[in-house]
Amino acid sequence: MKNFNYHSVKNVKEAKKLSSNKSAYLAGGMTTLPSMKLRLASYSDIIDIKNIKELSGMKISGKSLKIGATTKHADVASSKEVKKAIKSLSDLADGIGDPQVRNRGTIGGSIANNDPAADYPSACVALKATIHTDKRKIPAEKFFKGMFETDLKKGELIQTVEFQIPEKSCYMKFPNPASRYAVVGVYVAKFKQEVIVAVTGAQSVVYRSKELEKALNSNFSESSINNVRIKSSGLNSDIHASSEYRARLITVLAKKAVANS
Repeated sequence: MKNFNYHSVKNVKEAKKLSSNKSAYLAGGMTTLPSMKLRLASYSDIIDIKNIKELSGMKISGKSLKIGATTKHADVASSKEVKKAIKSLSDLADGIGDPQVRNRGTIGGSIANNDPAADYPSACVALKATIHTDKRKIPAEKFFKGMFETDLKKGELIQTVEFQIPEKSCYMKFPNPASRYAVVGVYVAKFKQEVIVAVTGAQSVVYRSKELEKALNSNFSESSINNVRIKSSGLNSDIHASSEYRARLITVLAKKAVANS
């Protein structure tokens, strides 16, 4: 790990003042610190934002649920408000990593990192989330650009993630037994006028399955998925699962998600 300057800040204004092209924000540090230790990344300044109170917490407002960027996975999992509004989101958070990761990792850090096998990106897309930063509001479908790539500009700070509350929803994943990342994860969310199906772990970035959405919008039931065939071309293939296996997992997990919605 290369030398850097460490700053602990108490408000967004202070964080932004210290930000530069060579700095990084730190909350949980689940990805940033290992990357620095392995010298895959280096920064002149690390800006610790975990003590900024306004960036943490959860609030139901009308038909949406707002979660502060530095809110830990464990807090989302245990929140009575989240369980009441969007239980599937609480369940998702409870299945991330292990207890150590859930008690350190944050929702803002997870989506900013945008690992192709992370859980939260699928929730953001399926639940029509809006990512609020210090500069603008970004719809989830425009936020996740590619592998570890987002629409965030250098120095832009995620403040809140706002999820729309669905009528029904469920997230199902086939986890890697070691990391608990999703080999494939499928998030199904039913709203009054549409059904959204977001898939993570299967491609280089989270995406919506148009085939499954078409079937479920016609008939929201497990049986409607029986005739859906997901093409394996373009899907990830690695030591954990072939593209064909992932294609099959998508439909299997989608059925389970519909059944448990």
